[in-house]
Amino acid sequence: MSNKKKNKEIKEKVVRSVNKNVRSSVRKLNPILKAIVGKKVDIALRDLTFSDKRISKDIKKTISSAIANAENNYQYDIDNLIVKEAFCGKQIVMKRFRARAKGRAAPILKPYSNVTIILSEPRKMERHGTKS
Repeated sequence: MSNKKKNKEIKEKVVRSVNKNVRSSVRKLNPILKAIVGKKVDIALRDLTFSDKRISKDIKKTISSAIANAENNYQYDIDNLIVKEAFCGKQIVMKRFRARAKGRAAPILKPYSNVTIILSEPRKMERHGTKS
């Protein structure tokens, strides 16, 4: 019973921000999101600022929203925040058609995605044992 109580005390508050209907495919978003996971928030924002990808501006807005949530809702110190998780999922696919030769049509698929960013404060490592 005491073990369950300890787990509840350790459980930390996570700060999340979800950006729905990002006009890009999951395949293009994933490398950018994997690059910022584990970094401090200010370094992640700096990397996105100087990224040459078009969609990095939307990801930057989502991180800024998560920082504002952390500051206002949980009173976190924004200097200590790190990007704990960053992932995306499929949303709708807008379908268009392009006229081709001989009366045919070719489909154009315009995918949308959801971007979720989760921030947290880094945990302090506890030392066990006698080795230093």
